[in-house]
Amino acid sequence: MSSSTFKVVTIAGATGPLGFHIADAFLNDRSYKIKILRQKPESENKNASLLASKGAEIVYVDYNDRNDLVKALKETDVIVCAIGGAEFLAPQRALLVAAKEVGVKRFIPSEFGSDIKAITGELHPLHKVKVEFLQELEKSGMEYTIIVTGLFQEYFGTLGFDHKNKKAKLYADGNTKIANTSLPDIGKYTVESLKLPEARNGTIRVSAPVLTLNELLQKYEEITGSKWEVSYDLTVRERYKSNTDPVPTMLDDLSAYIAITLDIKDLHNDKFSFTPRPADEAISALVKS
Repeated sequence: MSSSTFKVVTIAGATGPLGFHIADAFLNDRSYKIKILRQKPESENKNASLLASKGAEIVYVDYNDRNDLVKALKETDVIVCAIGGAEFLAPQRALLVAAKEVGVKRFIPSEFGSDIKAITGELHPLHKVKVEFLQELEKSGMEYTIIVTGLFQEYFGTLGFDHKNKKAKLYADGNTKIANTSLPDIGKYTVESLKLPEARNGTIRVSAPVLTLNELLQKYEEITGSKWEVSYDLTVRERYKSNTDPVPTMLDDLSAYIAITLDIKDLHNDKFSFTPRPADEAISALVKS
């Protein structure tokens, strides 16, 4: 059972790739009552049904209705926000307002990637709005935990690795370090963070063994048994900002930015009870898929 004072955990975005694994880890832990917030109107969803079958309570809400959220969050001790995509900010802010009103004890925001508070230089617009929210969260007076995991292993392709065509188009120097964590492990880290004193009003940084882009490429080649075609495009961000030909896509720009923000330092892996899945196991699973 939990050694903390937390009893009820409410998860927003639990039917998405990350949120599902977080919710599943909490249900497997069996230390908490788990509530899942879903956007109205009610609809069928495979992941929601799976979580409900394991004991999660599904609660439908309108994120634009403060009273609706307040009602849904009553008795909640911890909120985990795993809402992804470009539209995460408004519902997360709405959750924070309602959480303060009902006396939620801790808020875990939608981060789980780069250590944005440690990034020097110009921030990507996506990270700018995240930093703004973190500032609001810190000023709210509510306990919080920021969980930094590096790149989700299931999304190594965003770094330019194309295992189907045995090609790699890299947007950063091959010696660039890449912290990485699997989605199931992120779920387990989130669960165990509730029992760590260091997590109270702090940042928890975790990762599988950190590898360079060159090391990841080597693992892809070893696992596929092929020598890959490799190219480098190190001027994506500059061309995107200056609209210089050939103009990169917005996705290329984001991939290039992410690649240079994943060298996460001061990891807390030794505070946790398990060893994370290494990158080669994730790559093997990606190649087989």
